[in-house]
Amino acid sequence: MTVCTVIGLGEAGATYAAALVAAGHHVKGFDPVAPSAPEGVVRAATAAEAAVGADIVLVLTGAAAAPAVAAECLPVLAKGGCYADFTSSSPQVMQELGRIPSEAAFADVAILGPVPTQGVKTPLMVSGPGSAAVAALLAPLGAVVEIADGEPGAAMAHKLLRSVLMKGLASVVVEAVTAGRAAGLEGWIRDQIARQLAGDGQAVIDRFLVGTAKHAQRRSKEMQDTASYLADDLNVPAEMTTAAAAALVRMAGESAEREAALR
Repeated sequence: MTVCTVIGLGEAGATYAAALVAAGHHVKGFDPVAPSAPEGVVRAATAAEAAVGADIVLVLTGAAAAPAVAAECLPVLAKGGCYADFTSSSPQVMQELGRIPSEAAFADVAILGPVPTQGVKTPLMVSGPGSAAVAALLAPLGAVVEIADGEPGAAMAHKLLRSVLMKGLASVVVEAVTAGRAAGLEGWIRDQIARQLAGDGQAVIDRFLVGTAKHAQRRSKEMQDTASYLADDLNVPAEMTTAAAAALVRMAGESAEREAALR
């Protein structure tokens, strides 16, 4: 049995705390706001009180609270313990937290999926000296835990790069479907999106990388017209389309500069 502490008992924190209790671990928790804790979690009055005596501390607060929680908890942890920060703090912040004096090993944990739907089986990427302890605790619960090379911050760097795709793609899909609905073509645009997301992903990536730069000038005008159509004719948001048009204008300019330099 491992003595675990969960700091932050919101939706994600409560999910991990409940799973750890169910797995037979002794779980302590702290959250100054959450009105309740999962059954079996021993609630403490402060973060430091919850961390004292813990073999591993899992921090699932908002990123803004991460430095204060680390400063309170890391100094009270014993040698052989692990402090695992699951917050969405930047790689630089993770590096700084990893340098706070402590006998415990620090781990930067990036959550690579939606905990509300996947629970403790949500894939994780971990970096830092405490990575093995995190994997040993959560892999038996069904989590796929990938250990990234490098010090604290490496896992979060991977997550932020993934966010460029996942959050950007989600926003583009929302904008496209919203526009399709306004135009009475939602079914058609959904089918177009599904077709693009299926098939040989690497081939699609290569096509995007080559074709976008090659045809940036023409496509920038098309996307400017598309943005006007969404905003003026359909009266729907066009932030992603407008941003794409601006990016294509930039790429077209860079391409023209390269060609001029070669002359």
